[in-house]
Amino acid sequence: MTYIFTYRFIPFSSQGMGFGCEAKLLLLFLLLPYLGIGKTIRVGQGQQFVKIKPALAASHSGDTVVVEKGTYSEGNIVIDKAITFLGHNLPVLDGHRKFEVVSIKSDSVTIRGFRIQHSSYATLDDPGGVKVYESNHITIADNYLYDNFFGIYIQYGKHCLIQNNKIVAFGKEEQQIGNGIHCWKSDSLQIIGNNVSGHRDGIYFEFVTHSVIWRNVSYSNIRYGLHFMFSNDDAYFTNLFRNNGAGVAVMFTKNVVMMNNTFEQNWGDAAYGLLLKEISDAYIQGNRFSQNTSGIYMEGTNRILVEKNSFEANGWGMKIQASCMDNTIQNNNFTGNTFDISTNGTLVLNTFNNNYWDKYEGYDLNKDNLGDVPYHPLSLFSVIVEQNPPAMLLYRSIMVMLLDKSEKILPSLTPENFIDHQPLMHALKL
Repeated sequence: MTYIFTYRFIPFSSQGMGFGCEAKLLLLFLLLPYLGIGKTIRVGQGQQFVKIKPALAASHSGDTVVVEKGTYSEGNIVIDKAITFLGHNLPVLDGHRKFEVVSIKSDSVTIRGFRIQHSSYATLDDPGGVKVYESNHITIADNYLYDNFFGIYIQYGKHCLIQNNKIVAFGKEEQQIGNGIHCWKSDSLQIIGNNVSGHRDGIYFEFVTHSVIWRNVSYSNIRYGLHFMFSNDDAYFTNLFRNNGAGVAVMFTKNVVMMNNTFEQNWGDAAYGLLLKEISDAYIQGNRFSQNTSGIYMEGTNRILVEKNSFEANGWGMKIQASCMDNTIQNNNFTGNTFDISTNGTLVLNTFNNNYWDKYEGYDLNKDNLGDVPYHPLSLFSVIVEQNPPAMLLYRSIMVMLLDKSEKILPSLTPENFIDHQPLMHALKL
């Protein structure tokens, strides 16, 4: 039997407390293992318990419950004590599509090493493979969540860690499946190193603050790989969002940092690598946008700094609607895009500085790597397509090429101040 305990050493004077007090403290320390603190309970064939629920009922806060390999079909498993719940050799917790599989209703719970599958499907109570109810300091790590309505669901949680889980579902319609990792009205979360596919949204934040999303892979989800709503002061770094309905959406949010992520192969009629709607004071740096319908789509955004990103082989590198203002786009690479930039208005209140445009045909006489001729990245044909999408059928025709060439020489229909005054002559090494 294994015992787990912690203690804090408190300095004291032998004169003030006497030898008798020291002896009592030493005796208490020696007796701790025999007081039943932090015991380990085992579940499985030939163990103390054959089923999980009796083992949980017999446990106390601070205990560890270890479940051996096997399939456990015990309906809804509720953890309402501060325990460590461990799976050995990936035991299976099966909800048979009738129950929420694991419900956590206590602070300081760890669940690790299980295959959690086949939760019930319901749109009113949102059952999940693992659902956290108003609990803090929760760790959910190294699990395989398979074919659940919601994979992992946290509501009113603080200081929770979701790490290294594989979360797989097979949703076909948005209304018939939940999100892989769903977080609602929570704070100080860490979502790290998870692999999520086949859900409505891979990762979903609503009213979530001061949280970080790092090193996750979110792919083949119906709607978004990552979705923010009303979630301020968050950050996501070094994630991969591939082949989702529409990459990542950040909406009605402020103070979000987005760095070193990859957005790729998010194709569709209304698909984007990154959708920004009604957000402000954000930072977008070091990301790669490759093979998306639109790399970034911006609507109602303010005070966004977009720098040192790579936009390559997209339909549109960036779509910046006329409702955007005070945004700065600088030191980015635009290569191989059908259209680098597009907008739907004539008023331009954003700034372009020192970007590399592979369509730039200017020169650099003083060899400072800055073009001597300003560049207008907004082509006439992109303006026409924005207003009349069927005109895209004429793309690559000789008429369109002549229009764009003439517009570069004598700008008339594109906004005059939509301009990069000093474009880079060579691509940045990002």
